[in-house]
Amino acid sequence: MAAGLLAAALALSTVPAWAGKKDDTLRMAYDQAPESVDPYFNNVRIGVIIAANVWDTLLYRDPLTNEYKGQLAESWKQIDDKTIEFELRKGIKFHNGEPFDADSVVYTLTFVSDPKNKATTQQNVRWIERVEKIDPYKVRIVTKEPFPAAKEYLSTTVAIHPARYYKEVGPSGMNAKPVGTGPYKVVDYQPGKSITLERNADYFKASPKTQPRIGKVVIRFIPDRQTQMAEVISGQEDLIMHVPKDQAEQLASMPNLQVVSGNTMRIVFMQMNILPNTPAPQLKDERVRKAIAHAIDRDAIVKNIVGGDARILNTICTPSQVGCTDKGATVYNYDPALSKKLLAEAGYPNGFDIDIVAYRERNQTEAIINYLRAVGIRAKLNFLQYAAMRDMIRAGKAALTHQTWGSNLVNDVSASTPVYFAFGSDDVTHDAKVKELLDLGDRTIDSAKRNEAYRQALDLIAQHAYAVPLWSLPVYYVASNEVSFRPYPDELLRFWEMSWK
Repeated sequence: MAAGLLAAALALSTVPAWAGKKDDTLRMAYDQAPESVDPYFNNVRIGVIIAANVWDTLLYRDPLTNEYKGQLAESWKQIDDKTIEFELRKGIKFHNGEPFDADSVVYTLTFVSDPKNKATTQQNVRWIERVEKIDPYKVRIVTKEPFPAAKEYLSTTVAIHPARYYKEVGPSGMNAKPVGTGPYKVVDYQPGKSITLERNADYFKASPKTQPRIGKVVIRFIPDRQTQMAEVISGQEDLIMHVPKDQAEQLASMPNLQVVSGNTMRIVFMQMNILPNTPAPQLKDERVRKAIAHAIDRDAIVKNIVGGDARILNTICTPSQVGCTDKGATVYNYDPALSKKLLAEAGYPNGFDIDIVAYRERNQTEAIINYLRAVGIRAKLNFLQYAAMRDMIRAGKAALTHQTWGSNLVNDVSASTPVYFAFGSDDVTHDAKVKELLDLGDRTIDSAKRNEAYRQALDLIAQHAYAVPLWSLPVYYVASNEVSFRPYPDELLRFWEMSWK
């Protein structure tokens, strides 16, 4: 593998390297392209990264202390169990010159929280009942039910758009020509190819985000991993991420590069479609689902393929999230003999054929497939871009899915488990009792009762093997030695903090 990487680098050696601090432009490659740059119509990680750098939120959560700070809001107070009032900052302008005010907040949140507008990340705003303008710089957000995680969402994923511009152009126009208030502004966007961000020289000084240091950031969407690595080796890219463990370890020996890794909030799991229209009726049998869980040697995959400080999961949530627990949950240890026995009891002594859909970490998917085949489950890989995979799941056309979820930065169970088990568009299980418990957890103010509701829901999911929890996903970053940056557990690249050495 190392020889292949070096050969690729030599093949590009006649091309002059142009990445680096010489022209104050950070160049990055990423394997997935966002379906939209509007943060409410995207949930691919690179879109989340772009959103955090181009837009601001009312609040800001410090990634190290988890403290909430005012961002577009100067201050806030809880009026009652369902109402938060915000005093907004004055003098802030969007990248197009439109002033930020209460109208920006009211229009944005009213529009995206309306289900008829079909926001892709509906789960991030579905809790909003209404937004009220008190005066030009004061608003109130009223939730449908008591929602203790409100500040978590308002500090991470709920970006604010310019009211007049958004009303005029809508999500498609916001995607074509994005406009935020953030530390970087979009100066060029070629859908599916690249996006160029430029430092916002007028970024407001009171923001808890630092003033951006690097002048430009160019992100190219390059699906082929080998091409990405060849370009970072030859100096045409400054930064790539999600590099497989073995390749990252080899790149670490190159003097012009640095390799940094860290565990993240992202969880890896397998969805199993048991709805009436599932393309794999075998999955409706609980014994088959348990057989799949017992067939996979999670410890071996983590040790040999995932690497880093990945953690084995036994429930479908991020361990750091409020409300996440695996206490008392059923654990499915690697046991291929038991897996075969369960398949035989379910009427499949010779196994069966099934498709598995995935969109990233292909080497992990292939390892899972090998383990499934060893017990007679002949899985065939369908590897897609995220949006295509998601659309297959929502259309009921995906049977088995190798899935990951980063919770859109939100460190609360409401942003993970309910997305896949509360009857939303990504739920392929539809257990009414699980939904009832998750809904109870979402709206319960008392923390002990809230945690208990989530625990019971997670226990039911594990007990019936509705999904296969696998591991947390560490990220390996490979960057030029000229770049100074820090990885965070939320998997967010804060370009505004980066600088040249």
